[in-house]
Amino acid sequence: MGGRDGRSKVLRAAGLALAGALLLGAAAAGWAYWHLNGNIRSVDIDGALGDDRPAEPVTAPVPSPSASASELPAGALNILVLGSDSRSGEENRELGGGDSEGARSDTAMVVHLDPGRAHATVVSIPRDTLVTRPSCPLPDGGSTREATGAMFNTAYALGGPVCAVKTAESLTGVRMDHYIEIDFSGFAELVDALGGVTVTTDVDIDDDKSHLHLPAGTHHLDGTQALGLARTRYGLAGGSDLERIELQQKLVKALLERISDAGLLTDPAQLYRVADAVTGSLTTDTGLDSLAELTGLGRSLAGLAADDVTTVTMPVVPAPWDANRVVAREPDARELWESLR
Repeated sequence: MGGRDGRSKVLRAAGLALAGALLLGAAAAGWAYWHLNGNIRSVDIDGALGDDRPAEPVTAPVPSPSASASELPAGALNILVLGSDSRSGEENRELGGGDSEGARSDTAMVVHLDPGRAHATVVSIPRDTLVTRPSCPLPDGGSTREATGAMFNTAYALGGPVCAVKTAESLTGVRMDHYIEIDFSGFAELVDALGGVTVTTDVDIDDDKSHLHLPAGTHHLDGTQALGLARTRYGLAGGSDLERIELQQKLVKALLERISDAGLLTDPAQLYRVADAVTGSLTTDTGLDSLAELTGLGRSLAGLAADDVTTVTMPVVPAPWDANRVVAREPDARELWESLR
């Protein structure tokens, strides 16, 4: 009897330990989801702009190559992606950013996902592009004034994400289905969480403002260095925004390759670090402001490799009245945007 009682106690103890472990695991998973979900900030772009914007394209349903019974979304999509220093904080200031009142968005890309999500086109918009900035609604109920010959990146500085989206739609004639903004410190943390990225530069970089000094060649960059590469301009021979865009596009490809090679699904700890870095640095529209929505978008892109992504820059020419600024080169720019509608 004593032997059976002993075995019963051991089994009960093992059962309680297993139940406790499962409860702790469920609690940890629940906390992680709550934490990651709470990281995300959002702006109601659709509510602010209403119907005063390009029409949504009407497209037939397209099966996703990566979809299973879950029926992941697979239609064409246009996303305005901005890199900014808009969030206040010591980390952003140390990395060269400002506070929320001095917000800047020097990196702007329109990411177009083809129907089926098997190919993407990333179009960079030079920050120095002169545009007609439309009147934009403000949170206090007022609105900004329309301005001609304004730099593209002043839209964000003046009216935040809503004005950035409206100006992008005015410039391109393309409806932005979603908005994603990532800040300085979050970008650096994302690269670090991925273990760095490998990028090849064709020229020497010597830029005190972006804190980056690299000889031409292949380099494995940590987060701070990768951010410096994305921001560098004055350390390049020509010192132009177009040269900086070329480096940013190389960095986008390098990040996609690193994400593909990182084996995140087999390393839960690294996956959490990456997810925490991403969600902690994001501001999105309300259509992407939950972990479930972001995960759904990510899963729909599971079959998209770096080689499936085309990077281009909006065709521009120097502005006739200001050699330091550019304007859209027509009809090339119009034809590019029409291909993404």
